[in-house]
Amino acid sequence: MYSFTPTEEQQMLLDAVKRYADQDMRPAAREADEKSELPRDLIEKGWELGVLQASIPEDYDGFGEYSTLTGVLAAEAMAYGDLSTALAVMTPNLFALPIFFSGSEEQKKEYLPAVIAAEWKAYTAALIEPTFNFDPWELTTSAVLAGDSIVISGEKTYVPYAAEAEAMIIYANLDGETQGFIVPQGTEGLSVGERQKTLGLHAYPLYSVTLDKVKIPADNRLNGSEGHSLKSIMASSQVALAAMAVGVAQAAFEYAVDYAKEREVFGVKVAQKQSIAFMIAEMGTDIEATRLLAWEAAWMLDEGKDEADKHAYLAYNCAVDTVMMVTDQAVQILGGHGYIREHPVEMWMRNGRGFAAFTGLALV
Repeated sequence: MYSFTPTEEQQMLLDAVKRYADQDMRPAAREADEKSELPRDLIEKGWELGVLQASIPEDYDGFGEYSTLTGVLAAEAMAYGDLSTALAVMTPNLFALPIFFSGSEEQKKEYLPAVIAAEWKAYTAALIEPTFNFDPWELTTSAVLAGDSIVISGEKTYVPYAAEAEAMIIYANLDGETQGFIVPQGTEGLSVGERQKTLGLHAYPLYSVTLDKVKIPADNRLNGSEGHSLKSIMASSQVALAAMAVGVAQAAFEYAVDYAKEREVFGVKVAQKQSIAFMIAEMGTDIEATRLLAWEAAWMLDEGKDEADKHAYLAYNCAVDTVMMVTDQAVQILGGHGYIREHPVEMWMRNGRGFAAFTGLALV
């Protein structure tokens, strides 16, 4: 038996996140999308809420205990406000949480305080590759042990804030296993390409990265010579993305319902038309089902349950379909208005379409 009722501390954090989403993220979303730029003070305000900081113990300059479920609840609330801003605020998670999950004690003490004890800085990670049928478990980017060093070569895509990153975790294939490697800014052989143009997430800066025999100390491998498993990192990413997809879907659903209740066609409210009513019911049902899958997977991860990673994968796959269906139907419910930028549903549909390709772009 389990309950998803937030604790008092969780509820306080969630209330603050929801206020930020409603009062700051949502009003800024359209302009940021049009200008392809997020205001830095908007990101900083979200960072100051301390969602990541509350997940890191005091030993590493945080002020809380790690909880996947808390992260999932916060991620959904932020994505409800705006997906690009949510991903930006959470970008340092891509660097800090793998070190927290899988890094050595020395790595935790060296890097975690630098990430969380100051203002928001661009710490990031590079997992996705520009290859057909990308598989995070079988990367083409290679890492080779050379004495006391690791040499990494390959190409990455969709790397957030790569152009200004203080440091990043590069994932590469070492002896048939996917491993993470800490690569500081300015390392020789690491080059960042032009900012990528995508269907959605216009305000979120994504870059291609090329690694030409990048040489780093062997100690920069997560957990040193012993290495680590990718399981916990992938499961964290999948539940994070599932929750954020629910947030985007919820935003589109509520907007479409409000529109259908107010809009009249031939003297009848759109919501009273049977085909629209059935559509709305299906949207709401799928959102609630997907939300529960994400919450359950997060709870299982926190409890260390068997097959928690399997449930994280199922939640993610369900969410990919749900967010695409819901945002597409929201556009349909608005009719011609759904296709113009006066209404945000077209932006949510463009953003929602990308979840199938966002592997590793969020962690909680």
